Amino acid sequence: MDGLDLTTTCATKLDRIGSEFLASIYSEEVRRRPENIDALSELGHVYTKLGRYDDGLEVDLRIVAIAPEDPTARYNLACSQALCGRPSAAVDSLRTAVVLGYDDLKFMAEDEDLSVLRDHPGFVELLEELG
Repeated sequence: MDGLDLTTTCATKLDRIGSEFLASIYSEEVRRRPENIDALSELGHVYTKLGRYDDGLEVDLRIVAIAPEDPTARYNLACSQALCGRPSAAVDSLRTAVVLGYDDLKFMAEDEDLSVLRDHPGFVELLEELG
């Protein structure tokens, strides 16, 4: 292993340790203040970064329960559903996000969290409707 590989490996490990630390901080904040949407949102993002997609989905469901009319919350729920292998639910959540006002079609079309939907008929149809 050369120096560059070692540096990259160390940076990756440090990034993971930092993300796990952030998850523990946000988890504690959410335990203390279950309605803190900002902390929940950050926790969901950290879980996704760590590959803890089921945990991220649980957080996004909590956020949507607290703020059912928030288009970004619905969009993030769709991303978690897609990452958890629930494409039909993800498309339904994206449709709801759009109805609630989500309008960043370019981001939706390119979002890596939604990559499993690229060939899903409902996703293709949604993009065509919006495009």
